[in-house]
Amino acid sequence: MKRRTFALTALTGTTTLALAACGAGGTGDGGEDTVIKVASHLPPMTDVVTLAGEVAAEEGFTVELVQVTDNVQYNRLLADGEVDANFAQHEPYMQAFNEAHDANLVVLEGIYDAKVGFYSKAYADVEQIPEGAKAAIPNDLTNQGRALAILHHAGVITLPEDAGFEGRISEIVDNPLSLEFVEVDLLNLPSAYDEEGIALVYSYPSYIKKVGLTPADAVLLEELVDQRFTISLVAREDNQDSEQIQVLRRAMTSDTVRSFLETEHSATLLPAF
Repeated sequence: MKRRTFALTALTGTTTLALAACGAGGTGDGGEDTVIKVASHLPPMTDVVTLAGEVAAEEGFTVELVQVTDNVQYNRLLADGEVDANFAQHEPYMQAFNEAHDANLVVLEGIYDAKVGFYSKAYADVEQIPEGAKAAIPNDLTNQGRALAILHHAGVITLPEDAGFEGRISEIVDNPLSLEFVEVDLLNLPSAYDEEGIALVYSYPSYIKKVGLTPADAVLLEELVDQRFTISLVAREDNQDSEQIQVLRRAMTSDTVRSFLETEHSATLLPAF
């Protein structure tokens, strides 16, 4: 199926937090700056960056977390060379940004797979969803395709055989419940959970946590996990082989980070390294 592209809407706002002091402003053995700037936005992604900073400090490097407030700014900062890497997205979302903005971002390492799914405030089981109900799904095409695939695999809707994770609302072959799809920005989907008339809401664990929910509360969870959707460490083609990025890559896939993911977040995600 032909890859689609989509336009991203820019939002603003960043906060910078220094995570480690060791080696700040100095140079490593390779003669490169020892400060590594990493853009991210929400826990546990920001927590992983923090822990990686502690590990990187052992090699004399300082990891600086550049915390943003949306799903656009971390890619713009990286593409413009204002940060060295980011940790907030999966590969299809990154590729869509590359195509829309002629950027050269690259995935370095998959860090974890989030347990995504659909939630409902009014219904305890998907079998209870009435005809004509509204379902809130992401308005960006990569996450939208993933959401529709979950409904397809659960038999709620039918997509074309070759749709995979790239199905679109307009391509739905069968919609027996006559679901009305409401397209919402990924960050705003948790708010839709409390809206009257919304029967199903797709979301990630880090977002739905805002309304006190975990994947255990979902009425539908993703069963077929595609590794393209692994939340990954991302850099640029021109810096991916630098000493800073190699140090960061080792830190992000360290035993310290793995233990944190397995101990603190086993209910919401799975380590991918």
